Amino acid sequence: MQDLIRHDTLATLPRRSILGLASSMPLLTWPFLPAHAQFRVEVAGVGLTQFPFSAVAFRGNDAASENVAAIVRADLERSGQFRFIDPAPGALDETSRPDLGPWRERGSDSLLTGSVTRLADGRFDVRFRLWDVVRGQDLGGLSYPVGAQDLRLAAHRIADHVFEKITGVKGVFSTRIAYVTKAGPRYSLWVADADGENARAALTSPEPIISPSWAPGGAQLAYVSFEARKPVIYAHDVASGKRRLLANFKGSNSAPSWSPDGRSMVATLSISGNAQIYVMDAAGGEPRRLSQSASIDTEPVFSPDGKSIYFVSDRGGSPQIYRMSAQGGGAQRLTFTGNYNISPAPSPDGRWLAFISRVNGAFRLHVMDVASGAVTALSESSGDESPSFAANSRMIIYATRDKGQEALMTTTVDGRIKTRLSGSQGDIREPEWGPFLK
Repeated sequence: MQDLIRHDTLATLPRRSILGLASSMPLLTWPFLPAHAQFRVEVAGVGLTQFPFSAVAFRGNDAASENVAAIVRADLERSGQFRFIDPAPGALDETSRPDLGPWRERGSDSLLTGSVTRLADGRFDVRFRLWDVVRGQDLGGLSYPVGAQDLRLAAHRIADHVFEKITGVKGVFSTRIAYVTKAGPRYSLWVADADGENARAALTSPEPIISPSWAPGGAQLAYVSFEARKPVIYAHDVASGKRRLLANFKGSNSAPSWSPDGRSMVATLSISGNAQIYVMDAAGGEPRRLSQSASIDTEPVFSPDGKSIYFVSDRGGSPQIYRMSAQGGGAQRLTFTGNYNISPAPSPDGRWLAFISRVNGAFRLHVMDVASGAVTALSESSGDESPSFAANSRMIIYATRDKGQEALMTTTVDGRIKTRLSGSQGDIREPEWGPFLK
């Protein structure tokens, strides 16, 4: 029970100690503070099907600061579902009608061409066209006029387009992730591209920052800060860096999670003396209690349809995952394997529930088929925490201790493809995969 108290009642703190922190540094917020180091990306495994593709250098890309075709290639290869075929000789752009024979002979199924043109106002016009090499068909193209700072975003959107055209599944390369680092006495909340690049610090503090939660549409992040020497919940506008207080009630205020429509939020509050689940208006106001137990109820999160809430409780004698109506009331226990199951994270399509289970003393990522209740272990590591689904429900990001260092990992739902994101920012934890951007 002490493990549950330590892990959950303080807003699902990481299992690492937070004691002995320096407190002389001021808390700072910025809309855009660049990271000093980027992630190193390592991919392991391949999908059941790999699509061979080619991408030629975009005409005019030398005048831009980012290599658009290279970013698209990296995105697609990182998914584990695409295999790059070296391009044939010759210059092509989105206006070309290529002879697809040589590409077919190389074994490529699809071909991406494009251009990057600097506009008079200083922006760049990024254009592309996708070809079905096997059928000899033009699959169409698009144009993205963007500022220099958004060239990577344009490339990620192109990768999303290619991924969806080829697989039939919406891509998530243009979504963002949030995570927390601890470097010395400093905690920082970061927002980065889904590949870990282009990181920006939203907040830095000498006190812990935990439990980031994206609002629908990706414009805001809720999180818990200990700068007031207790857990307090804030909402942070990602673009402007402005924030507002959401919950500073008596006792601890922890584990915020937005409703699917963004109008309300569930959180763990200890107003009554013990940690219970409450719902409140996302604009602020008085909370309404949903759970009514004498036990610790924590880590609430809405189901994708907004009708239910998943949460963790020790009401059965050990931490397990339960589900109750979004209006409160009776709860149904969902996890029965093992005596320690925490951190529920439903997939956006409602099919899966990721969570962390303690197995022989090791904390490992698992996923449950919600309809059948069947559970599958997705990792063999010992320090997994904080799972979060990608917006297309096909991948999960989580924090782990890997090769003696803390890192972020992504995995497909079947566990076949894993990507390790590691950097030099210090301890990396509390990842949260953002929604599709509006």
